Amino acid sequence: MDVITQLQEQVNTIATLAFNTFGTLQRDAAPVRLSPNYPEPTAGAAEEAVNLAEQLKLMSAGLVKAAQQFDALVNALPLDEGGEEAQLKRTAELQAENDAIGQELQQQLEAAENELKQVEDLFSQAADTCLNMKKLD
Repeated sequence: MDVITQLQEQVNTIATLAFNTFGTLQRDAAPVRLSPNYPEPTAGAAEEAVNLAEQLKLMSAGLVKAAQQFDALVNALPLDEGGEEAQLKRTAELQAENDAIGQELQQQLEAAENELKQVEDLFSQAADTCLNMKKLD
């Protein structure tokens, strides 16, 4: 698997871990009184708070580990060789190659359209011939 694919998978892993962590925080957070018109929220057990704290520590450690793995993958990317001028030159080469292939494809498309027109003309002639033969019967 190439480095870019690994980076994409690592980003997905980080997103999943963050999503799960935030979801757990929302689900298990202690209730808060939003307005004086509402009754006091019931106090949660201290044991639940300890379990939540432990769970959040584990989730945080998972996020940190995933971020470190991402950093390691970024560091594994090949260094920029030749600087900006080399990149611009390579971009120009690729653009020229793309243009050449585009022209070739355009020529092939035009040839295919001409061939399709010929086939349509032949089909039309064959259909006319068949209809004329049936009229003679």
